Amino acid sequence: MNRQVLFDSPFLLGFEHTRSLIERAAKAAAESYPPYNVEDHGGGRLRISLAVAGFSPDQLSVTVEDRQLTVTGKRDGNGKSEEAYLHRGIASRGFIRSFVLADGMVVEGATLEHGLLHIDVNRPEPEKRIHQIPIRAGG
Repeated sequence: MNRQVLFDSPFLLGFEHTRSLIERAAKAAAESYPPYNVEDHGGGRLRISLAVAGFSPDQLSVTVEDRQLTVTGKRDGNGKSEEAYLHRGIASRGFIRSFVLADGMVVEGATLEHGLLHIDVNRPEPEKRIHQIPIRAGG
């Protein structure tokens, strides 16, 4: 069964946002560069590690907008012409890699070390709230 058919059901009202999240996640999954790992550090903590060898911190950007974590790498001209390479196996292209975050997830920070960009994400425990609903008498 196709996901779009599922969310086009007249019995599922107000799920347009969920459809949008699924479409964004599918688009992000189709990207293949740069390679990355996602590690579970327990207690709602995750670490995303992207292989960004050759990028400096000023060439990388990590942003969160509308629950989408976006990592961007932009290459500037490094002064080496294409003729200078006898073999070029290390990619030198820019990239955009996106991850859809669940409600309540917070990006705590990013660290670049040994060619890996580590992004630490946490899902803190929500505070328990009790909401008392007043009961009105009818008539």
